[in-house]
Amino acid sequence: MPYDFSQYLVIGISSRALFNLNAEHDIFVDQGLEAYAKFQLSHEDEPLAPGSGFPLVRSILNLNNLVPGKRKTEVVVMSRNSAETSLRIFNSIDHHQLDITRAALTGGGAMSPYLNAYGVDLFLSADEVDVQAAIDAGIAAARIYSVPEGHEAVPDQIRIAFDGDSVLFSDESERIYQQHGLDTFLKHERENARKPMAEGPFAKLLKTLSYLQFDVELPRPPIRTALITARNGPAHERVIRTLRAWNVRVDEAHFLGGAPKAPVLQAFKPHIFFDDQHLHLEEAAKSMPVAHVPYRKLKVGNMDNENL
Repeated sequence: MPYDFSQYLVIGISSRALFNLNAEHDIFVDQGLEAYAKFQLSHEDEPLAPGSGFPLVRSILNLNNLVPGKRKTEVVVMSRNSAETSLRIFNSIDHHQLDITRAALTGGGAMSPYLNAYGVDLFLSADEVDVQAAIDAGIAAARIYSVPEGHEAVPDQIRIAFDGDSVLFSDESERIYQQHGLDTFLKHERENARKPMAEGPFAKLLKTLSYLQFDVELPRPPIRTALITARNGPAHERVIRTLRAWNVRVDEAHFLGGAPKAPVLQAFKPHIFFDDQHLHLEEAAKSMPVAHVPYRKLKVGNMDNENL
C-alpha cells in the first residue's frame, strides 16, 4: 500500500538544524565542497552532537510511542548532501536512536521543490535561503536559532508558542500597522472584528496540532500551544473570532500590548517559539529555542517585493 503522508504530522528538518554541523559548515564556506566532502567521509563513524532542532524532533517522534502501533508523526531529514557524504548523518540518527527512516538528499540542489512531495507540515532549517524558498512555496518554515546551553524543555508535553500576525494570521494587519501606525491599525481591527483574518503561513500547522491535541486515541493531550502576541484590546477580539471560525483553539493566549514577550515565554517554557520579528526573538533566544518566520516574497512584474 502506498505511504500517505497526509495521515501524519510531518516535520522536515535540515541536517544542520537536527545536528551540530557548525564546524563542517565552516569548512564548506571557507574551503569549498571538496574539502567538506573529504572531511565528512573521513569522520563518518563519528556521531554528530545534537543541534538546535534536536529536542523538538525527539519529542515529536515520542508521540508515536503513546499508542502502540499507531504512528502520528514522521520526520524527514532534508539535506543538500549527496548520498556519498550522507552516511555520517544516518550514523548519527542511529547513534541517538531517532526513529527517522526518510531523507531527501538533493546533492546541492534546492530543497523547496520536495517539501510538498513529502507532505511537510513544518520545515526547520539553519539556512535563511532555504527557509525563504519554503515560505515562498507556501510551506510553514522557520530559521531556527542556536539553542542556549543548559536549556531543558518540559519533558512530558510538547509546548509550542506562536506569534499572531504574519505567523498564524496573514500580514494584512501588520502592514497596516507598519505603514499607518497604531491608531489606524486599531481602527481597522475594530471595524473588522467580526471578519476572520486570512491564514498565515503557520495556520495549517496549528490546525494539525489541534487535531492531535484532541485525538481520542491518545491518553491525554500531548501538545500545549500558546499564542503570544503584541496585540491588546480592542485588537484581541478579531483574533479570538478568527480562531473560532477556524474551529481551533490555543491552550493559552497572551495579549501583551507591546510588553516584552521573553518573560511570558520563560513562564510557558516552549520547545520552540515562532515569530516574524527578530526584536522579539533575540531576547527569548537567550533561554529557549526560537525560530524566525520570514515574510513571503510576492513577485510583481519583474520585481521581487517582500510582503511587509
